[in-house]
Amino acid sequence: MTPPRISVLLPCFNHGAFIDEALESVLAQTCQDFEIVIVDDGSTDRDTVEKLAACSLPRTRVLRTTNQGLPAARNHAARHASGAVYCALDADDRLAPTWFEKALRVLDDQPSLSFVSHWLETFGDERWTWTPTECDLPALLARNAVNGAALVRRQAFEAVGGYDETMREGCEDWDFWLRLVESGRRGRIIPEVLFYYRRRADSMSRLMLHEAAYRRPLDVLVARHAPFYRAHLGDVIVAKERESLHLAREVAAMEQDRLAVLEPALRHAREQVAALAMKVDRARAEQAREEELTRLRVTTATLQRDVQELRASWSWRLAAPLRRVYEVFARSRR
Repeated sequence: MTPPRISVLLPCFNHGAFIDEALESVLAQTCQDFEIVIVDDGSTDRDTVEKLAACSLPRTRVLRTTNQGLPAARNHAARHASGAVYCALDADDRLAPTWFEKALRVLDDQPSLSFVSHWLETFGDERWTWTPTECDLPALLARNAVNGAALVRRQAFEAVGGYDETMREGCEDWDFWLRLVESGRRGRIIPEVLFYYRRRADSMSRLMLHEAAYRRPLDVLVARHAPFYRAHLGDVIVAKERESLHLAREVAAMEQDRLAVLEPALRHAREQVAALAMKVDRARAEQAREEELTRLRVTTATLQRDVQELRASWSWRLAAPLRRVYEVFARSRR
């Protein structure tokens, strides 16, 4: 039987809640010349273990190992793969439907290329795009411009020994692409979003934003590639400065967009507050009038009651003759 062109290396550690989406994105590819090699990297989550044990998808195998970490799980999948091209897909990410088709076309048109990458878009907790354009040595030394699900030729993968299994804390994919390029191999980036990277609170990329977590694997990476960093120090500094300038412009553009949206909303909110204040003032005046009217009504009622009580009293009846004499006297003086 003819082996598939692409082997999808798919490690999974307790990601049973997400792996269906990843698998569906592979099965939905416009190019169907692939196999899927899942490695259950010692999952401890029962739902994940049961889901993988029951997996019966076409062209899919499930291998199980003790927990060895992401790079070792990828290498284990590669050792059991039969394709001429590898795609390392994490269990919580997704591929665009045309990724295999477009990437294979590039590799077929340019046999001298060892790998091809893409732009990515995040989903989940965050939404943004990552759009690098260069993946030569100076660009890769400055930052990891190649995404994890890039297609790489099997021959190139094996030539550099796959992923370094000691780099369990991170940067293992960056180190892998650097070793490829340092050995003289080249790649290309397709300027199109063809990969979707899930951002979660416990995503490795987010955890590595903390200096303490990121510094250790980064120090290892720099030490292993120190001769190349020294040789390309100027290029790395220029690339970093260019990236900082680009980020500053993006932040400024985002701030302008934010102001463009917020200022009209703020102006409308102020108008609503002013209108409400007028309503409150009118309501307070109306309430004051109501309170005064209520007070007058109470006073009138009290006076009426006092008059009635006075007219009903013994002293009022006793003085009745005198009041009549006074009334006659008062009329005679007019």
